[in-house]
Amino acid sequence: MNMNVMDRIKEVENDIGNLSSAQKILLATDGSVTTILDVLKGHINVETLVQEFREADDAQAQDLGINKGDTINYRTVVMSHKPEEPLIHAISLTPVDKLTNNFKEDLLKADIPIGRILRKYNIESRREVTHIGSEEPDEELRSIFHTDSTMLTRVYNIIYKDEILIQIKETFPYSLFRE
Repeated sequence: MNMNVMDRIKEVENDIGNLSSAQKILLATDGSVTTILDVLKGHINVETLVQEFREADDAQAQDLGINKGDTINYRTVVMSHKPEEPLIHAISLTPVDKLTNNFKEDLLKADIPIGRILRKYNIESRREVTHIGSEEPDEELRSIFHTDSTMLTRVYNIIYKDEILIQIKETFPYSLFRE
């Protein structure tokens, strides 16, 4: 999907209000969000909420360029500055067959940010943002962030050797990262 990131950010602003520079950076970056959070807040911790193998459904298979039923690693994490300060909720879908054994082991060790795993193995990849938007929080997001604030979201693919290695959806409250 070819999307103009800045146009999409303007559409989100038309829907919910002006975004701060930090919010725009977090939505638009094609680099590591972990690094940006480290700069904004200091060292970032990752808490894994869910990590399990699943069979790809039709939509996931199409999004990831794999076959329905192929095994994916489904991982949900919360990135936080402190336990009481959650910053980003992230869901990643990773086709297991595309991973080397070492990468897979680190991914399954939980609580290691994906960007740091990519850097550890010198995997030259690129990030391709496929969606930027806003949504109302579900019960899980309300519980994690302790707010009913509208959520800002983005979906992006980590591309390696012209294939989708990982798809990630990141979500954070509109009320966070206000300047």
